[in-house]
Amino acid sequence: MPTNSFLPIKCILFDLDGTLLDTALDLLAALNAVLLAEGREPYTLAQARHTVSHGSIGMLALAFGLEQTEADIARRRKIFLDYYQANISRHSRLFEAMPDVLVRLEADHIPWGIVTNKPEYLTFPLLEALNLHTRPRSIIGGDTLEVAKPHPEPLLLAAEQCGIAPQQCLYIGDAERDIVAGRNAGMRTLIAEWGYLHPNNEHLGWPADGSIANPTAILDWLN
Repeated sequence: MPTNSFLPIKCILFDLDGTLLDTALDLLAALNAVLLAEGREPYTLAQARHTVSHGSIGMLALAFGLEQTEADIARRRKIFLDYYQANISRHSRLFEAMPDVLVRLEADHIPWGIVTNKPEYLTFPLLEALNLHTRPRSIIGGDTLEVAKPHPEPLLLAAEQCGIAPQQCLYIGDAERDIVAGRNAGMRTLIAEWGYLHPNNEHLGWPADGSIANPTAILDWLN
């Protein structure tokens, strides 16, 4: 049991894609733009959903394998990111029940923040398009610092900006790097089961403090 288990949680930090926001359809569209440009068949959401949290590199690896040349990766990633940037919020939204959770946190004066590996030039326009950019106490992108998750430093910076000790923060994510980063930062961690988890249930082996089926269950951890 973590040494901070009996300290009250005073701050909630979220991963972005697959935890706070459902961005899968927009990222799938970006992948399919690359496939179309390469003369290949598009992927379905069922085929690609579990790679969404791994960003453009992970999704391109799914579609084209691990033997791509550096030139192939660079060309395909540019198509992917250009398309995504131009169509960043067509279908993206907060996950079901998440709006009520955020309202409850704000009503109870519990700061919340976002720590993502998505670069800032995509993170901030997405949040602004969804009218979320002014609500988090902290927004840390994948290039805010010189390191990104699974390094703990982005989470520690978010805790500092929220004014809460890391030991009283709860970090929620849907990728192993989220859980590793949170634990290395001294935070409690939860797996977002509604996120983009692989169907092989590999998340069952992640060193999280818990796993929750829906966003409403976050509120139970505040008691």
